[in-house]
Amino acid sequence: MRVIEPWDELARARTAAGDELILRRRGGIYEIRCNGYDLMSNRAHRSEEALARLALAETRAAAPRILIGGLGMGFTLRAALDAAPRDARIIVAELLPEIIAWNCGPLAPLAGRPLEDARVQLREGDVAALMEAEAGAYDAILLDIDNGPEAVLCDINSALFSARGLRKMRRALAHAGVLAVWSADPSPRFEERLEETRFSFRAVEVAARGAEGDPRHTLYLAHAR
Repeated sequence: MRVIEPWDELARARTAAGDELILRRRGGIYEIRCNGYDLMSNRAHRSEEALARLALAETRAAAPRILIGGLGMGFTLRAALDAAPRDARIIVAELLPEIIAWNCGPLAPLAGRPLEDARVQLREGDVAALMEAEAGAYDAILLDIDNGPEAVLCDINSALFSARGLRKMRRALAHAGVLAVWSADPSPRFEERLEETRFSFRAVEVAARGAEGDPRHTLYLAHAR
């Protein structure tokens, strides 16, 4: 009889709104859970990497300025670094100091310690505040936050995917800049809001792990019209 190794809880965090996050490990598997639900894992990060690659492929600036909303486990950042030119500047906004600490601690090796790259600037705070502060500043905005527009686990993230949030993103994008949004599932309501806020977009489906039968995640790639 196969014995299943129990999960080892490594740390907990709580948002100002009362949402609880747990970092846990079983063998080589790491998970972050939010309010009792799976939020992210190092078992399935292919779509996060695809988000960065596809967005950077549509960025034409020689020295692009890239904003990533949500540090997660660092996989989106790693893929952005691998795809970006040497002179790129990547700003990562992470709201929770605990997520930052975990990425400097037990999670650091998973994505090859991307926070140590000289092109990265880490900002502890709300990505929406950064977008409001600098109009036309970013050649690419990558949002890898929560489970996407249709499956928000932390209430504080809902505003990002609203029409008001999309207008902030539109103002923050440079001319011909690209907005890339990760979503666990297709979101017709989010697509309507993209249309309402005058974005042209395409949706790309990517397998979570790249294996046959995997759940498929949806990536939205959008440009201001």
